[in-house]
Amino acid sequence: MVAAAGWSDRLSRLSHRLRELAATLGQGDAPRPAPVPEDGRHPWEAAYPADVDWRLALAPGTMTDLFDRAVETYADQTCLEFFGKRQSYRETGALVARAAKGLRELGVGKGVHVGLFLPNCPYYVICYHAVLKAGGTVVNFNPLYAEKGIARQIRDADVRIMVTMNLGTLYPKIEGRLDDTGLERIVVCSMSAALPFPGKAFFALFKRRETSAYPDDDRHIRFEKLIANDGAFEAPEIVPDDIALLQYTGGTTGSPKGAMLSHANLCANTMQTRSWAPGIKDGREKFLAVLPLFHVFGMTGVMNVGLQIGAEIQLLPRFKVAEVLKAIDKGRPTVLMGVPTMFSALNASPETGKFDLSSLKFCISGGAPLPIEVKETFEKLAGCTLVEGYGLTEAAPVCTINPIGALNKPGSAGLPIPGTVVEIVSLDDPSLLLGPGEKGEICITGPQVMRGYWMQEEESATALEDGRLHTGDVGHIDEDGYVFISDRIKDLIITGGFNVYPRMVEEAIQRNPAVEDVAVCGVPSSHHGEIVKAFVVLRSGEKLKAADLRAFLKDRLASFEMPRRIQFAKAIPKNMLGKPLRRELVAREWRKAGLHREGEA
Repeated sequence: MVAAAGWSDRLSRLSHRLRELAATLGQGDAPRPAPVPEDGRHPWEAAYPADVDWRLALAPGTMTDLFDRAVETYADQTCLEFFGKRQSYRETGALVARAAKGLRELGVGKGVHVGLFLPNCPYYVICYHAVLKAGGTVVNFNPLYAEKGIARQIRDADVRIMVTMNLGTLYPKIEGRLDDTGLERIVVCSMSAALPFPGKAFFALFKRRETSAYPDDDRHIRFEKLIANDGAFEAPEIVPDDIALLQYTGGTTGSPKGAMLSHANLCANTMQTRSWAPGIKDGREKFLAVLPLFHVFGMTGVMNVGLQIGAEIQLLPRFKVAEVLKAIDKGRPTVLMGVPTMFSALNASPETGKFDLSSLKFCISGGAPLPIEVKETFEKLAGCTLVEGYGLTEAAPVCTINPIGALNKPGSAGLPIPGTVVEIVSLDDPSLLLGPGEKGEICITGPQVMRGYWMQEEESATALEDGRLHTGDVGHIDEDGYVFISDRIKDLIITGGFNVYPRMVEEAIQRNPAVEDVAVCGVPSSHHGEIVKAFVVLRSGEKLKAADLRAFLKDRLASFEMPRRIQFAKAIPKNMLGKPLRRELVAREWRKAGLHREGEA
């Protein structure tokens, strides 16, 4: 029986919808199409692989249509594999429809935000697409977040329903949010139900302590109850401009903000990313999903591209070197997307040589700079191409990728993907476009660019000034159209009037064979304003003095780039994608000096 929503619920949803509409006021229309220069060609078009077209037709679409086409086209092929349990596209489509109907009965529709607090598992794929089919908006949550951060994001995004699992590492973080936020219901998924029979029995016997009990009340809905229906319902009209996703930025450069990504944004970036690998065959690939799907890179590059081409998506809930090696050896995936720390860990493992990685056709690295030695070592180990790409949450996320099977320039993030224009503007005058080789702020235009930040009109106007997405990254484009990233604007160190880019200093230090890891930031100086400080992690068994490191850097760095302070550390704080948390290091150093930087508490 369809549950009738009370008047209070209806008013709440109406108020919520008005807030969402208000959030888009002043944002303008959908992202402008990528501009074409007067001479008709961008510099990167000449460098494009012969079988990739920058002018790829990217008609606005919806994620619901993309998913439904995949289910229809690849109905009897395996869609998801999880610890040996497989389900076909037909079965996945049926579960999505039933979950969507269950969500509709809970009041999900346009303007209703549903949170996903899930690791990589079948429930994530099913619930993500069920929320969209029901007309709602997905809000991704990082399961590693602490309760305070979870509560803050629930409030900011106005999440009313949360989907999670009955694991001790997940459910307890959500349980209390029913009382201290506007969260109204929790859909709880069973881990044992997601496993094949032998694994299910093992989990029930030996892993019971890792699960959490939850109340049997109207604020908790078992996933089995949610899908206890025939999946037939009157679907709402979904159009490309509808907001499909609120994807929160990591917050490493300020307070987290929800990027409003439409169906059209997500659809376009899925097609753009897929077009970059024309050699892959629809219906015949296997994607190893070890990147978290709740992160926009994994969501688009692995889940949505995988679904679009009818791939088998092999789900791993966490990155463990041994588990990844075993999954490649036995599961025979053809595509692996990851971050540099993953590939570096695979390179460093003494076990890697014992496993067969030859099934991999190509791999893509993103999220952080890919050191050339990591790329080259992995390519030798796996016998496949590893290319670096660049993107950001606000662009759904992929913007540039190095060509697969064509020229990869060392240190480059690659060429703009189809339909994407990359421009460099002056740091002093954002209206001034710079030429090849000139450093400035990287700006993106294309169909994947967000509509704005949720309820952040001023931040949205700044980020989308002049119709371009201002990334906050400093870099340049060479004469062939390859994009090179120097650093984040907010990470820029200004010492004695000179600009120092931490990434360039880090790359120089990392060339020392004794160095395992490094992070560079600016620390306060009464004389210079800021000076360069390096936090250095040495390889096991290695010894290095600060004076010896400076001697090593003498011919690699300018005098003003040379670290005035070097601190040997046990580890570098990083985010989930392996990026050093420079802002955290900076804040720590400024607090030591009894100061604070503008914009920091």
